[in-house]
Amino acid sequence: MLTDEELDRYARHIVLPHVGAAGQLAFKHGRVLIIGAGGIGSAVIPALAAAGVGMLRIVDDDTVSLSNLQRQTLFSTGDIGRRKVDVAAERMAALNPHVTVEPVAERVDAGNLPTLLSAVDLVIDGSDNFATRLAVSDAATVARVPLVSAAIAQFQGQVGTFRGWEPTLPCYRCFVGDAHDPEDCDSCAEQGVLGAMVTMVGGFAAVEALRLLAGFGEDARGKLHIIDGLAPQWRTIKLPKDPGCTACGGLARG
Repeated sequence: MLTDEELDRYARHIVLPHVGAAGQLAFKHGRVLIIGAGGIGSAVIPALAAAGVGMLRIVDDDTVSLSNLQRQTLFSTGDIGRRKVDVAAERMAALNPHVTVEPVAERVDAGNLPTLLSAVDLVIDGSDNFATRLAVSDAATVARVPLVSAAIAQFQGQVGTFRGWEPTLPCYRCFVGDAHDPEDCDSCAEQGVLGAMVTMVGGFAAVEALRLLAGFGEDARGKLHIIDGLAPQWRTIKLPKDPGCTACGGLARG
């Protein structure tokens, strides 16, 4: 199942007691949907490609701009003006020819999410607004696809794994509720963000995705990992399920 070239390429994974050849095969057969090829995506995409995850479906309708380069390390100055998904596909083909990349230059919404979520093992959401995050969470919950959600602002970041269709586990909407007004949410351009924090949070999201694919370590479902880059410190909290959640409450009862 693994070629000689793959055995050599992934040797440091294969000797890991909690990964091994079985875990590497799980990576190889894994199919991951990645929402956003910005800061979070710039860390997630190469990490999963280098790890040998078999298929990466990358969705982003944006082009590279000069202001992206401070934190979106997937891109270089010569990429300005190009579509992010095209650059990502090109870079990953050079990084690991064993990985298939499906670039999708579309804006994510409730209409295209069911198709985007088809035949994937999990979704990583690195989008930068609550409307998209909630739409992704709701669609993933209905499709019963595990969601790794990652977010960053200034010096703080968070990563959580959500499986809201399960009776005792929350979805992302359980965590943030229904009341978010996109007009009241500050953007990265308004708040600022430390570029290295984005890379750290995206890298942690990639670890959570690999954990889901291969099943190593402790179960991270229903947990939110929070990093404070000013303190600095990590902490983990257990998120409760909202029995009245408009997205997952009925599914859990059903």
